[in-house]
Amino acid sequence: MTDAAAGYDTAAIEAKWQAAWDEAALFRATRSDAPKYYVLEMFPYPSGRIHIGHVRNYAMGDVIARYKTAQGFNVLHPMGWDAFGMPAENAAMASGGHPKDWTYANIDVMRGQMKPLGLSIDWSREFATCDPEYYGQQQALFLDMLDAGLVYRKPAIVNWDPVDMTVLANEQVIDGKGWRSGAEVERKELTQWAFAISDMAEELLEGLQGLEHWPDKVRLMQENWIGKSRGLQMT
Repeated sequence: MTDAAAGYDTAAIEAKWQAAWDEAALFRATRSDAPKYYVLEMFPYPSGRIHIGHVRNYAMGDVIARYKTAQGFNVLHPMGWDAFGMPAENAAMASGGHPKDWTYANIDVMRGQMKPLGLSIDWSREFATCDPEYYGQQQALFLDMLDAGLVYRKPAIVNWDPVDMTVLANEQVIDGKGWRSGAEVERKELTQWAFAISDMAEELLEGLQGLEHWPDKVRLMQENWIGKSRGLQMT
């Protein structure tokens, strides 16, 4: 696309300078004495399609990363893919392929869709949550928490998506349906792994009070999620 009034050939000029940025490793985080700054947006689910919500999300992170770089910070701005779990397996079964092949092929497509945006991402730090190197560390961390008594099993009433065959958070249930599958969500009792958050409720609540520049509505959501109950005595 060309802006005739300004003489700006978007396709040619953007491609030229993005190639120059890549060659100079302009956005690669390296060891230095500069103050460090970490920019991390949510990981996209590798459906194979980038949409305007992705562009909005990563454009905001890009502005922050570039601003901090201009201030002299050594910025780490990586990219990851939320690629592990039943939704990916069900999508692969629907397409007739293997989950691994389906997931990594979609990641390749989405990476190709994102790179022309010219985001200041350190692509050398890219990973997916289905990489064995990643989930192996997560499993080791879980076992450490299990040994420390921080996780346990208990029955609980959950939101069950019968299509994705997985438990959904309340925020993932929209008008009684699964946010991804669109199936009617069922309420059922299942044995769940739980974190011993209640043992640390007071410490977590105190920590929220020390957070600066957090929106009140986000702080309230966190307080409700921690869910400390003080009860009532009547005589």
